[in-house]
Amino acid sequence: MNGFVNVVKELPQEISSKEPHRVDCSKRKGQFDYIESVLPSLLKYHYVSITPAVSQRRDRYPKYAKAALCQACYRALKLTESLEKKANKLLEAIPKPFLSLHLRFEPDMVAYSQCQYSGLSPTSMKALEAARGDDRKPWTGEAARIWRNRGKCPLTPNETAFILQALSIPTNTNIYLAAGDGLMEIEGLTSIYSNVVTKSALLSGEDFETMHGNTKAALDYYVSINSDSYMATYFGNMDKIVAAMRAFKGLYKTLFLSRRAFAEFTSKGLEGKPLMEALWKAHKDDFIKGRGSALSDCFCEFKL
Repeated sequence: MNGFVNVVKELPQEISSKEPHRVDCSKRKGQFDYIESVLPSLLKYHYVSITPAVSQRRDRYPKYAKAALCQACYRALKLTESLEKKANKLLEAIPKPFLSLHLRFEPDMVAYSQCQYSGLSPTSMKALEAARGDDRKPWTGEAARIWRNRGKCPLTPNETAFILQALSIPTNTNIYLAAGDGLMEIEGLTSIYSNVVTKSALLSGEDFETMHGNTKAALDYYVSINSDSYMATYFGNMDKIVAAMRAFKGLYKTLFLSRRAFAEFTSKGLEGKPLMEALWKAHKDDFIKGRGSALSDCFCEFKL
């Protein structure tokens, strides 16, 4: 916020000696708005204490205010000192230059999608059935076809490798696999792209085994925002924040692989070279632009 508002570490004596006027900003107040609820008290008392709240009417903010909010949040986002040290150690161990690939094909992810897959190994099928339980049965028949064509089904490692080849990514590319535990069918990627490295291989076994899942995700995030390029097979919260942070830092070369395009082309019977050509055309503009669909309200390039 520096340059936009005056930030101080200590309040002036004439203010700190007084009790602040309290303003309730909790969401239960309904259509809460800072301009309507906080600003009048701030102008009157000059010293207010507010409860935490997220504005529900951010569309009313001028562009410079949106930019200030966005840029302050992204500048403030950091790992803890100990975790950043571990992340840097991991980053240094990865062969350079490298592509960070966020691949989502874990049993719980696939089960949640309710998609059908043929040709999975017995081990993958067993893990998938265990994750599905009774309430995540896959779609069948016409409903399954429509669901897949909407781009709802995660790309398999083999499908991911096929798209990378369609984009002319060399098979000797150094790839850091940003993925959760229990990734299924990984051989579909590593049989084509041989220089794939993982956290479990680069970190000491004992350290990795005792690491919490959120810690592993934080390491993937740190590596991904500092990689030479970033690709994702999904568009989840991590992918969005990585893309936006890369744009904020001026590190483009970011791309989300299209599940919908792959599903539509394969449903039409395309395969081999015709499928590769169609996939290249579908990704061409985003591939060249390299912005990764960073959120438009980030205003990363807006100068305060």
